Amino acid sequence: MSIEKLETFLNIATEAAIAGGSKLMSYWGNLQDIQEKGSPGNLVTEADKAAEEAILKILQRYLPDHGILSEEAGKLGNITSRYLWAIDPLDGTTNFAHQYPFAASSVGLLIDGVPQVGAVFNPILDELFLAAKGLGATCNQKPISVSQTTTLQKSLVITGFAYDRRETTDNNYQEFCQMCHLTQGVRRSGSAALDLSSIAYGRADGYWERGLSPWDVVAGIVILEEAGGKVTAYNSSPFDLKSGKILATNGKIHDLMSKALIETPPLAYWDTANRLN
Repeated sequence: MSIEKLETFLNIATEAAIAGGSKLMSYWGNLQDIQEKGSPGNLVTEADKAAEEAILKILQRYLPDHGILSEEAGKLGNITSRYLWAIDPLDGTTNFAHQYPFAASSVGLLIDGVPQVGAVFNPILDELFLAAKGLGATCNQKPISVSQTTTLQKSLVITGFAYDRRETTDNNYQEFCQMCHLTQGVRRSGSAALDLSSIAYGRADGYWERGLSPWDVVAGIVILEEAGGKVTAYNSSPFDLKSGKILATNGKIHDLMSKALIETPPLAYWDTANRLN
């Protein structure tokens, strides 16, 4: 893929993410229709739908022969194309509904199944993260790079919990306890796209989560990798979009986080520890 073509795709992704984010701001603090879809807590609002419409309009205007996978609309266009856009018009819907300022429009492009272009825009904090393969990563047009932290003891890490956490034992609770003990702190932001972007920016050092969909992570993966970070499965094998599980770090604590996740004790251990304390 030529640099020129990637630059063109990045420009389109940027325009789309900004359009989505701008539409979100018109609903900020003014939501009238908040609904649940599927699992309890999995919200959708009129802001999600309006931002999605704005993003789709741009992609379909410039790239009518490409495929699109969007959180609300599902599969659109030529899904067999080697070009597949993964879109989350409002990543962090629960945050947005509560006016917690950590939400974004995320626009990513897979080429032959590999994340190649990413644009993540948080319009509330006015931060625009951009990257394309081989072109580096930026925030508001300034280059960004991952942290230099090399130990878990000095790391700040991020995680999240799937919407079905109440119904499944595969819910990340035990890993959360483990990382709280091993690191300086664990944060839960509620937006996978911004979590990955935060690692890219150097604000935190590692991130893991499960229950994710392609639209949650494609854009953020490109941004993180172009900022010098690393993305794999929990066991450091190649990342599989279909698995819904991701380990993403500054690269320097990657093996340490992987080992900690693999060796996490069962929840019963933490229950006993809590009772003893």
